[in-house]
Amino acid sequence: MRVSPEPTGRPRLLQATIDAFRIPDLRGKILFTLGILAVYRFVAHVPIPGVDDAALTNLFRSNQLLGFLDLFSGGAMRRLSVAAMGVYPYITSSIVFQLLVPVVPALQRLSKEGEAGRQKLNRLIHWFTVPIALAQGYGQLMLLQQSGVLTNIGLSGPALVPTISALLSMTAGTMFLVWVGELISERGIGNGISLIIFSGIVANFPTMINQGFLEGGNPGGLFLFALIALGIIYLIVLFTEAHRRVPVQYGRSIFRGGRMYRQTGGSYIPIRVNSAGMIPLIFAFSVMLLPGTVGSYLAYSGGWMGSVASFFAVNFSPTALVYWVFTFLLVVAFTFFYTMVIFGQQDLAGNLQRNSGFVPGVRPGRPTQDYLNRIILRLTWGGAFFLGVVAVLPFIASSITNVQAVQLSGASLLIMVGVALDTLRQLEAQLLMRRYEGFLK
Repeated sequence: MRVSPEPTGRPRLLQATIDAFRIPDLRGKILFTLGILAVYRFVAHVPIPGVDDAALTNLFRSNQLLGFLDLFSGGAMRRLSVAAMGVYPYITSSIVFQLLVPVVPALQRLSKEGEAGRQKLNRLIHWFTVPIALAQGYGQLMLLQQSGVLTNIGLSGPALVPTISALLSMTAGTMFLVWVGELISERGIGNGISLIIFSGIVANFPTMINQGFLEGGNPGGLFLFALIALGIIYLIVLFTEAHRRVPVQYGRSIFRGGRMYRQTGGSYIPIRVNSAGMIPLIFAFSVMLLPGTVGSYLAYSGGWMGSVASFFAVNFSPTALVYWVFTFLLVVAFTFFYTMVIFGQQDLAGNLQRNSGFVPGVRPGRPTQDYLNRIILRLTWGGAFFLGVVAVLPFIASSITNVQAVQLSGASLLIMVGVALDTLRQLEAQLLMRRYEGFLK
């Protein structure tokens, strides 16, 4: 029986928040999570040595591409702090291993060894994060050197020691964030890595809002932009929670009174419309940012190479229409690819058959697999187009409203909504275990 708090006239969400802080251990988890996030924001303001702050500020004001990248680092890249790369090298490493598990036999065996195998895979992901962080950090430093922000970057001569110092600082910052993120997952509330990304994105919001108001002269555009942003958030919540329930029945044999009886029970498999989450957007933006970044790096080389580089720098930047058309197409393609990979790893039909389960009206084994694949394929069309629209809607909103000072990313909104819903579910579960009313209904 659920014991609800006495009526107080307060809104349900506020009452549930008060209930959460009344429970000592839950209050400790919430405060621990907030404290770790405060430490992360402090680290995001610690710059690496040898940075020209004035040149760095001017560069981010004039370069839309770098401003777009800075949105995901919570302003750490704008300050070129030790946390400039955030936890994205770790996310890249996790995605790479997730894609390698089905095709590498040794990794397949590890994934089937239970908790011990998962721990070994996790260690491999951590080790692989280090070279990814070093490579990504060196690319960022070279790009900033080309822009005049840094003057002593290289892997030979007198530039070697400052370069190694900067790379080690940035890599150590990334690994520190991964560590504190795992501390949140273990001792706090929510997924730590996701919450770090979430807090980095939210930290940029006051600056963006301030820039929007300072732009002035377009209050109607700002109001319409805010309405479109709220509509995008509503769509994200709707599609994130949408799923189809595939009915499943289980047959079990039990002994009673010396005789065997067949017992059947019904359940369902929830297949989400957006099973791929935010991963296709990360893939697509990573691919689309590469031509513009390389083009900006080589645009001053001269000759035919400089002309080609200038073409890519202009047409593959977040301000160009071509960039967003290709982004939409890549998001749709990556959604299908990643969804098929994920459901292939889960082997739903095989797991059902091993647990004496079946879909009513469908034979176990291969027919069940084909039936589920058809459902997944049809649902993925909806999820793919949804993610594609979410990816390009901020660009469309800026074009319609003529608000350029506020940089809004569909990927960042998707991350924020997903992390917020996941954290609320965990708080809901903690409250329900203690027989309190939760956040959700």
